[in-house]
Amino acid sequence: MAVEKTIPSDIEIAQAARLEPIEAIAEKMGLGRDDIELYGDYMAKIKLEAIERLQDRPNARYVVVTAVTPTPLGEGKSTTTVGLGQAFHHMGKTAVIAIRQPSQGPTFGIKGGAAGGGYSQVVPMEQFNLHLTGDIHAITAANNLLAAMIDNHIYHGNALGIDPYSITWRRVLDVSDRELRNIVAGLGARSDGRPRQTGFDITVASEVMAILALTTSLRDMRERFGRIVIGHTYDKKPVTAEELRAAGAMTVLMKEAIKPNLLQTLERTPALVHAGPFANIAHGNSSVLADRIGIKAADFLVTEAGFGADIGAEKFFNIKCRTSGLRPDAAVVVATVRALKLHTGKYRVTPGRPLPEEMLQENPDDVYQGASNLRKQVENVRKHGVTPVICINHFATDYESEVEAIFTVARELGVRCALSNHWAEGGAGAVDLARAVAEAADEPSDFHFLYELERPIKEKIETIAREIYGAGEVTYDRVAERQIREYERNGFGHLPICMAKTHLSLTADPSVKGAPTGFTLPIREVRASVGAGFIYPLVGEMRTMPGLPSHPAAERVDIDLETGRVVGLF
Repeated sequence: MAVEKTIPSDIEIAQAARLEPIEAIAEKMGLGRDDIELYGDYMAKIKLEAIERLQDRPNARYVVVTAVTPTPLGEGKSTTTVGLGQAFHHMGKTAVIAIRQPSQGPTFGIKGGAAGGGYSQVVPMEQFNLHLTGDIHAITAANNLLAAMIDNHIYHGNALGIDPYSITWRRVLDVSDRELRNIVAGLGARSDGRPRQTGFDITVASEVMAILALTTSLRDMRERFGRIVIGHTYDKKPVTAEELRAAGAMTVLMKEAIKPNLLQTLERTPALVHAGPFANIAHGNSSVLADRIGIKAADFLVTEAGFGADIGAEKFFNIKCRTSGLRPDAAVVVATVRALKLHTGKYRVTPGRPLPEEMLQENPDDVYQGASNLRKQVENVRKHGVTPVICINHFATDYESEVEAIFTVARELGVRCALSNHWAEGGAGAVDLARAVAEAADEPSDFHFLYELERPIKEKIETIAREIYGAGEVTYDRVAERQIREYERNGFGHLPICMAKTHLSLTADPSVKGAPTGFTLPIREVRASVGAGFIYPLVGEMRTMPGLPSHPAAERVDIDLETGRVVGLF
């Protein structure tokens, strides 16, 4: 076990950092003052015109960071993404990282923020984890404007003939609030609207967020908003936001949010922050626009895909890469000793409580056994023709024998592997990882998609279930069967698949660990995000509005009235 040294809290490290003016960070990317719009001294938005201006520059090596199936505490993908980006500078290379903006759901709930941690963070950390430049608020407003216009249209005579029982468009809010999952709206006097059952999703699960992440221009975003399907008429025809005359106003609300945000890491590596998280209920990747800027601005572009490779990376490969046209050169699969021990199925981890004492004992056999999940996630990366690199995200509680067990697995798989101490040491602690990634990225690429878009919806769902999750069969509730038939009849069958599934297991049951095979994957409901451009099956009891834990992180957050500084934020 490593000797644990005292490391200040994330917020203490971030608040002690000496930041460069954001103009200097932009200059490292080849951007001038005219390419950015300042949000204070240390944040900016990048104008979309910069994409065209950078087009003649060569492409960076494109690296995606993914992971094993995580514990409820997360395994450090964001921290690894930041640390790896910093490490390339220690090798004499330039790098840009592209990560997702955190939701206030996890920020004030269980997991905490997404700025990284320790000495591998994006700063200013408080703004990053809270409002940033207001993009998520704009998404909330645009989403809820459409919701209001739907109900208003029905109230004023329903000229389009919308069947109120067919409406799939829900309101959103960027906090975890289980009370809003299922509600009845329109109660009261007749002038208060028509009563109907509906509910709220968390903002980052909104199709508006997905459109922001996948759009390629302001024109493309306007067209995607117009294609949003909110429900059907009484004679089963889809109704769009364009028909409701809402798409133009939605675009106006989003005209600033479409511009990627520029921040920096603790070691002043440029950090592009755009679009939202939650690969379990969304596609969980940062924006195509951010990548199109970053790919022309350094030797390496390092981006992050949410949760395990079965969810975020699969969607990165088959949804995001289809839209962007960019092809990854390597993939980092983050693993921790504690996660692999958990994948033996012997232990139970509860957010907010210490790890089980027996889980902290030296046990390389547990690590080797639990590495069945690591093997599967490496396989999932390879199924797309991408070269994987295993990153052992090191904790002070790890024993050398346990770390060596992961290296043994890597040798058996024929995969590069590096121990990384980026949390405690910043970029210097991730140099071995950076070297391994650089070698992998230099290898010839054979990137390919998992399935062809022309295949039927069920066939695409079942390909993901069998090939990526290890399922034996897929079952469909009656409502899901009906929805699939309707989508294919309406011409949406060619869209890719964005599975909404628990991130805590390869199965639909979050308590099942490791890499099981032959299980049944139940599809409860299937939605169509036509504007974003994907079909959205809900697996099992998947929720699109999370709830808060018994002691949410919000209880610890406050402000120091003497200094004005935020306290208790990680």
